[in-house]
Amino acid sequence: MEPEIINNPAAHKFETTVEGKTAFIQFKLRGDVMTVLHTIVPEELEGRGLAAAMSTHVLKYLEAEKMQLVPLCPYMLAFLKKHPAYQHLVKNKLV
Repeated sequence: MEPEIINNPAAHKFETTVEGKTAFIQFKLRGDVMTVLHTIVPEELEGRGLAAAMSTHVLKYLEAEKMQLVPLCPYMLAFLKKHPAYQHLVKNKLV
C-alpha cells in the first residue's frame, strides 16, 4: 500500500505519517524553484521505501507544476542518479 503523502507548504515539507511517526522531505521555495534540503525517515520506519515514495511524489509534483529542482539533500541526489528520467527537473544540471 502506498503511503499518503501530503504537501504541507506552511511547514515547507512533504510528509507522511505511518504508525504515528512522520517522515518528511523539507524544502524551500523561491519562485518556481524548489530546493530540497533534507529527507528524514524515523529509524522505526526505515527500510519501507518511504524516502523513495516521497521523492517520487515530490518529483512528480514538480513536473506537474512545471517547477525546477535544486537537490541539496544527499538522499535526493542519490535518488536522481538512480532515476535519470527526472534529470530534466534539475536546475543547472547539478546532478
